[in-house]
Amino acid sequence: MRAIITAASALFIAFAAITAQAHALLERAQPRVGSTVASPPSQVTLYFSQRLEPSLSSITVTNASGQRVDAGRTSVSGSTMSVPLRSIGVGTYRVTWRALSVDTHTTEGSFAFTVGGR
Repeated sequence: MRAIITAASALFIAFAAITAQAHALLERAQPRVGSTVASPPSQVTLYFSQRLEPSLSSITVTNASGQRVDAGRTSVSGSTMSVPLRSIGVGTYRVTWRALSVDTHTTEGSFAFTVGGR
């Protein structure tokens, strides 16, 4: 009986580990999540834990008024996605992303960064 419980526990742990890795999770961003940068970036780049499906992954960047400041189509290469920015100034910007990993799981989220000193 103990062997059955041990085997069942091992299978559960293995399945949980596989399931946890089945989504493209945001690993880091440039500019960094919640950061304040001295000068305006020319693009936003996001790095994920899995390869992305280019046609269904996107980034939008908006200013404090909700107006879009990204300047073009999101580009995807492997597990990295980026979007160019229009000329932006001092202020706080919201990055909203949607990522479809090649295994068909979707994740999404948002974060802010600030341009200018505090």
